[in-house]
Amino acid sequence: MRQIFITALVLFNSFFNFGQSQKKLVTSTPDSIKQITLNEVVVTSLRASDRSAVAYSSVPKETIEQRNLGQDIPYLLALTPSFIATSDGGTGIGYTGFRIRGTDGNRINVTINGVPFNDSESHASYFVDMPDFASSLSSVQVQRGVGTSTNGAAAFGASINMLTEGSRAKPYAEIGSTIGSFNTNKNTLKVGTGLMKSGFAFDARLSNVTSDGYLDRASADLKSYYFTGGYYGDKTTLKFVTFGGHEKTYQAWYGVKSDLLKTNRTYNELGEYTDANGKTKFYDNQVDDYTQTHYQLHWMQTLNSKLHFNASAHYTKGYGFYEEYKQDRKYKEYGLTPDTLGGVALKKTDLVRRKWLDNDFYGVTYALSYESKIINATFGGAVNRYDGDHFGNVIWVRNAQNLQPNHEYYRSNSIKDEFNIYAKGTAIHWEKLFSTIDLQYRHINYSLNGVSDKFNSNTNLMDDITNVYKFDFFNPKVGLTYQFNKENNAYASFSIANREPNRSNYTDNSTSAQPKPERLYDTEIGYRFQSPQFSASANFYYMNYKDQLILTGKLSDIGEALTSNIPESYRAGIELVAGVKMTTWLKWDGNVTLSQNKILNFIEEGVDMYDADWNWLDSKDNVLGTTDIAYSPNVIANSLFTVNYERFTIGLHSNYVGKQYIDNTSDNGRSIDAYFVNNLNVGYDLALKKMKAISFNLLVNNLFNTQYVTNGWTWYSAYVGGERVNDLRFFPQASTNFLASISLKF
Repeated sequence: MRQIFITALVLFNSFFNFGQSQKKLVTSTPDSIKQITLNEVVVTSLRASDRSAVAYSSVPKETIEQRNLGQDIPYLLALTPSFIATSDGGTGIGYTGFRIRGTDGNRINVTINGVPFNDSESHASYFVDMPDFASSLSSVQVQRGVGTSTNGAAAFGASINMLTEGSRAKPYAEIGSTIGSFNTNKNTLKVGTGLMKSGFAFDARLSNVTSDGYLDRASADLKSYYFTGGYYGDKTTLKFVTFGGHEKTYQAWYGVKSDLLKTNRTYNELGEYTDANGKTKFYDNQVDDYTQTHYQLHWMQTLNSKLHFNASAHYTKGYGFYEEYKQDRKYKEYGLTPDTLGGVALKKTDLVRRKWLDNDFYGVTYALSYESKIINATFGGAVNRYDGDHFGNVIWVRNAQNLQPNHEYYRSNSIKDEFNIYAKGTAIHWEKLFSTIDLQYRHINYSLNGVSDKFNSNTNLMDDITNVYKFDFFNPKVGLTYQFNKENNAYASFSIANREPNRSNYTDNSTSAQPKPERLYDTEIGYRFQSPQFSASANFYYMNYKDQLILTGKLSDIGEALTSNIPESYRAGIELVAGVKMTTWLKWDGNVTLSQNKILNFIEEGVDMYDADWNWLDSKDNVLGTTDIAYSPNVIANSLFTVNYERFTIGLHSNYVGKQYIDNTSDNGRSIDAYFVNNLNVGYDLALKKMKAISFNLLVNNLFNTQYVTNGWTWYSAYVGGERVNDLRFFPQASTNFLASISLKF
């Protein structure tokens, strides 16, 4: 780690010296440049344009700034079509999640400046690890469906491409602060040098976010930084970017029992235990404590007017643990020596454990692009390695013999090597017809060595997960776009995507049920209209899956959603988007997704059967035929009225999400009710002579105090005395609450 940091500093210093000796290469003066962005550095071929046969939404910097009052990135993207944001703590701060077209975040590809962000093993995107990252973003693009070829895991419902903020032409400073309900507080400091005569520019940000959360003890203590330094020449751009965060959040990933939603909807059972005197208490340090740091070095070289080369080197370091108080655990599960009572060895005890992650992710991405009036073509790819250690310590035990400090009870190492290459091109035919072809090959070598955290009662040992998994995927895409005129175009595309199982698919499945890779056949047909007063688009999609890894409605013991292969399934729907400028001061934007998400020939396997006294009798399979896919509502709709009057901005956001089933049985007894929620945003900019602006912003969430939940899961579901009994957990969202901010810009 230290060697890498020193090397980066040396490279950075050499770039600075290079800039000093090449001042004549910088022809543009700071006054003539509004902003220098990473668009020239990042592999721009990852993004879609109006010529692309892709359904996408772009969120510009201005919109991000207006919505960024401390909530995580999923809540800033909640207005985009087919998007659902969820929050464990109920406020959008701390652990948050999202789904697009019903697809969970583990199968949505996320990149930052073209660099993969998804965790290599879980495939999840943990935005909690980089709080207030939105303050350093210039734009976000959400591509729905397979989209364009990108780096990292395959996109199985969508991809999110984030671009960090570029350096500005002139020096600046910004100070921002937010206060809000549940003792929420966010503070941000940003500074930048502007473009100097040497061709260099430097920018930095420091942030902290704290909140008690809506659920009991669902607190978050988050800190982050961002720094970038770049050299900008006529033909050469070099940019070093580093950002990172530390998060300490109290665990709330189990949600609330269904029978408490009406009487005590904020009750958080995690950390609860009974002490030696029989008194109920909550463990103070039932937390997730994790630090993640990212380093990126980008190089863009203009070879001539038509040919450009981009390359990026990246390194991510992650380190941290979950700490948990566990009651009535068997000594042998943790390799502990039992204490004795009256000469008889005890079987169970209380303990505190930590599950650690220590991982390194590094690699390079590259692209060579050719642009002409007729053909745009790109050849690119990436090579990455993930090296991660998983291990667990017992740090305290009630009644233990010879307990060693930080007693280790499991350890494994994972190495995941992957590379991909792609070639894509867009050709113009008859001035109005654009054809696109996009071909990607991806290879994965994933090796596991050691034992997992699962105790096998048959062997009295931790499960041995040592194995090697190899995958070779070919992902082709073709599309056509017809430009009728400046305002109208239509498109159609067909794509095939393949994706490997994640770590939990292997560690949480029995040997006889090893997971398979999944395949998606995605057909998209759409129409777009754009004018100054009115815009509209319609996109029809049919996503046909083979062996889709679908959410089962169950969670691992660390709150990770579990999936299993389903042989035949599909998602089909239409996404309608419109915007109307009604007057000079009033506009309306809205979108609605109408869909069907189905499993064919579904069998609910192994449902336990008990008698009335909870004595186990047997298990049974239920042949259910065609059912709805879990967490996939048939309707998702958004409406946004915006008033711009002088220096005031007022926005009313309304969001409707239809009923969702928690598992794949289409049983109403295991479902999440539809909900309709409204949020109000009010902003005011005050211009001063000695300052650029003072901005005030107020966000009122859940304006009409709706009681609703966005997520849930099944603790267990069984037949007891001939009747189906469900023990469910839900994630209630906060009642009416507010966030108020002030930002000073110099």
